[in-house]
Amino acid sequence: MALPSSPADNPPAGPGGLRRPVTDFVGAGWAFPLRTDAQGRIALARGRHEIEQAIHLILATYPGERPMRPHFGCRLRDFVFGDTGGRTRAELSTAVRDALLAWEPRIEVHAVEVNGDPDRPSLLYIDVQYTVKTTNDRRNLVFPFYVIPEEGDY
Repeated sequence: MALPSSPADNPPAGPGGLRRPVTDFVGAGWAFPLRTDAQGRIALARGRHEIEQAIHLILATYPGERPMRPHFGCRLRDFVFGDTGGRTRAELSTAVRDALLAWEPRIEVHAVEVNGDPDRPSLLYIDVQYTVKTTNDRRNLVFPFYVIPEEGDY
């Protein structure tokens, strides 16, 4: 039997001696960007923030950037010089879904929708709809993605 490692693992009893349910199933990781907290320690991201930061890291990292994990990341940069039409949106959606399925096992991806901004033709919004597996918490994250338009498209 494992011993509790922190007060969060063994919350104090509430009124009537009932214990609060433990809700931090996701864990904690270094906050991104790397920084220190008020006590000078490395800042940590916990719960949903940790998963959101992990998704951002996956999407913002191009495969090959990390020498010890050469396949880690998402091939979003392959689409920087693409158009914002339906084919590019579908390919972006597939690339994001594949990367998240490969690198973020704590979530179940339900949908990845790529939508344009009518006021900014070079901006696409990647909307990732997912559920955190351990808590069954359904969430979404919107990741902005910019393409470089061809001459005269802006």
